[in-house]
Amino acid sequence: MADANQGMPEIKGTLPLYKKPEPLNAQAHKGKGLKYGDRPFDFLNETHFVPVTVGEFANAGGVFPLIFLGDTKTVVAVMGLQAGENLFVDPATGAFSPFSYVPAYIRRYPFVGAVHTNEEDRFTVCVDAGSHLFSDTPDVPFFDEDGKPSEFTNRAIDFVRRFEADVAATQAFIDRMKELDLFEEQETNFQPRDNAGQPVGKPQVVATYWGISLAKVNALPTKTLEELRDNRYLGAIYAHLLSMARWDQLLARAASRNGQKVTAAVAQPTMAPPPPEA
Repeated sequence: MADANQGMPEIKGTLPLYKKPEPLNAQAHKGKGLKYGDRPFDFLNETHFVPVTVGEFANAGGVFPLIFLGDTKTVVAVMGLQAGENLFVDPATGAFSPFSYVPAYIRRYPFVGAVHTNEEDRFTVCVDAGSHLFSDTPDVPFFDEDGKPSEFTNRAIDFVRRFEADVAATQAFIDRMKELDLFEEQETNFQPRDNAGQPVGKPQVVATYWGISLAKVNALPTKTLEELRDNRYLGAIYAHLLSMARWDQLLARAASRNGQKVTAAVAQPTMAPPPPEA
């Protein structure tokens, strides 16, 4: 008997934001589409980590700290200090912070690509039917009266296709960083200060994550540095390193939202201490 799942689309990895992704289909989704309303970013207000691709490092790193998570070293933009809170989405209006870069992962939503089993070069575009944007009375329909993809849907499909290519490029970058052993465990500390700017109490750990070590980069052979320069990885590395300065702004956002006075020089990324000996 043939495998019932053979050739079926499959979404790989975790999918922050998505609740009920299903293949976009003219029969199942005719008459449906997206309705943005006056709170277009409500889907994002409880997500504090958002994946980014290597081509976005320069833009995203100017707004958010860019860190790597877990064994896979998934790279994300940090948008909040705790799960369930996004400091770039206004809880009162559902609007995204003005003049801030919006990562492609967010712009792609509620669409996503699913690869086909045993056919890595094929993918099906899915839509999150559990999204608050998904509607039976849409502003932008998925299909026209003849069941053909609307212009909006065709643009979405093209965007998803290009995004999948960017994801592959990002994985290649991460793999090369692993090969060169450039990752190190890091942490960001917060030093509380009084109104005069003097330290109060002990520093507090804000986050522990993987980052690229500047010391390891500087120790690379000249030939390897030239390779990283020529394939544009070196620029991405420095964009990641420079993004660590965004921790201060993120902490300032958190303090402001909580009604606290914002003070300067609040965060300092450092190497994480080694685990205690057994």
